[in-house]
Amino acid sequence: MKHLVEIGHCSVQMACKILKLNRATFYYTPKGSDFERRLIKELHALSKQYPRWGYLQMTRQLRRRGFRVNKKRIQRLWRLEGLKVPVKQVKRKRTGDPTAPRQAALYPNHVWSWDFVFDRTEDGRTLKILNIVDEYSRYSVCMELGRSFTGKDVVAALGRAMLAYGIPGCIRSDNGSEFISAHIKDWLVENAVGIYYIEPGSPWQNPYVESFNATMRDECLNRELFETLLEAKVVLTDWRQVYNQERTHGSINAQTPTEVYEEYVPQARSVVTQQPTGNANFYGKTQILH
Repeated sequence: MKHLVEIGHCSVQMACKILKLNRATFYYTPKGSDFERRLIKELHALSKQYPRWGYLQMTRQLRRRGFRVNKKRIQRLWRLEGLKVPVKQVKRKRTGDPTAPRQAALYPNHVWSWDFVFDRTEDGRTLKILNIVDEYSRYSVCMELGRSFTGKDVVAALGRAMLAYGIPGCIRSDNGSEFISAHIKDWLVENAVGIYYIEPGSPWQNPYVESFNATMRDECLNRELFETLLEAKVVLTDWRQVYNQERTHGSINAQTPTEVYEEYVPQARSVVTQQPTGNANFYGKTQILH
């Protein structure tokens, strides 16, 4: 209609008659265009800051920032602006249940799970990351970086996490050499912490920390090239803070891990220094990272 009128071939009335459209259609101005422009601007800003977040995560973040939007609208704008996250590999779904029952977390600090993630610094040296996650809230209670870990190093990291956040009921673990050492088993028994080992070669039995590891690799490790161990610690500490305090999860009612965790467990409030004493056997100084 606009084209016919602009080139001067006919009037608005004639163009509407030819195309069998109401004249109100010609004069209609879409409502909410300013609002959509604000949405698009916010989407671009969030996408630049968190390029691996999809439209569902963006929808939850926009709602938390005061925008009244639904996921379909964000999905439409997301695609129109070319902000779609690259398609990931489709993971193969395992069938069958584990032979041993899996203890479900009923509240924060009920079940923690731990695992290692490997990466490399620019000089080719190994970077090893110990992650400990609270299964109920998805809260990252510990992220320790080093070149290598012994059983004593793992105990020291767990002790620092327990000093900061409390003692868990049990820990879910794979059968890595660092986790099955007699030193770790004895220390957990002394501190009344249960341990549940998954079946060998069955990472799907430890889904929460595996999901955390995959998110960390996708949103941070695959995007960053670390020159030194110190640089890796700084970058990963910043990412951990975003994960705990800003990144929402659909499985916990679109809340952040911090919001769920703090409903039940008050966070540590200060930096604590603890020397090795008694059965607790915490190694060295502990810095609590919020």
